[in-house]
Amino acid sequence: MPLWLAAPLGFLLLDLAIYAQHWASHNVPLLWRLHRMHHADLDFDVSTALRFHPMEIVGSMVYKIALVWALGIHPVVVLVFEIVLNGTALFNHANFSIPAKLERVMRWFVVTPDMHRVHHSIRPEETNSNYGFNFPWWDRLFGTYVAQPKANPQTMPIGIELFRTESDSALHKLLIQPFK
Repeated sequence: MPLWLAAPLGFLLLDLAIYAQHWASHNVPLLWRLHRMHHADLDFDVSTALRFHPMEIVGSMVYKIALVWALGIHPVVVLVFEIVLNGTALFNHANFSIPAKLERVMRWFVVTPDMHRVHHSIRPEETNSNYGFNFPWWDRLFGTYVAQPKANPQTMPIGIELFRTESDSALHKLLIQPFK
């Protein structure tokens, strides 16, 4: 397959795979125990985009390496995808809002902070939605898109009911959290 076709196709397949991985991280109990460290953050900001359990990071790397190897995705496509993925993760965890008109348009092309904030709601039915990082199309396609939370998006409680104290955010407690 020529690179001009393989590159966008590989990028889309990687994005779909990350959507699937994120969905699985919420729906497979063992994976959720690792992933919930990310959701236990009581503040929604760019630091949330970096808050993952080391075991989840290793599992994610193994998953992506196997996928890249199995599909034969060009290394440059993988590099570009990882740069874009990390940039969009920081963007969609940012603690700011986009003007409503622009937000409505942007949600068709990219996961916005307000769209992803719904995913960090304390309500399980909202947490189990809006899994996309780069493209919002997967959520719409697979029926996991939630446009707005029940509460005001700027003031709604986020996090996990089980981990609500500041001491739950201590590093040693976060690292043992999957074993609780």
